[in-house]
Amino acid sequence: MYFYPKDFTAGCTLEAKGFSELKKDFSKYNAEIVGISADNQDSHESFCSEKSINYTLLSDPEGIISDKYGSWIPPFSDRNTFLISPEGEISYRWISVLPINHAKEVLNVLKKKI
Repeated sequence: MYFYPKDFTAGCTLEAKGFSELKKDFSKYNAEIVGISADNQDSHESFCSEKSINYTLLSDPEGIISDKYGSWIPPFSDRNTFLISPEGEISYRWISVLPINHAKEVLNVLKKKI
């Protein structure tokens, strides 16, 4: 699960597309990808359609979920990622990440955890 500031921005698009390109690899490890930002669902649908994002994006306009993960900097989510085990525990976290190659970093840690 990753938090990101805003649909259609350069860094967020780069990060989202990185996860999309590796979705099949994540699936091999039974891992789901979920992105969360303050954007509304209509924005997410447009973003997924226009940028070929092939996984779930959730809307957190008030930052309630983001805040619970220490990722809320009003009015946006900070760029943080959490690897969550099947038992619901955080097994790894990335804080204020750089979007370039981030999906590969997450996949590499996931491979080591399995």
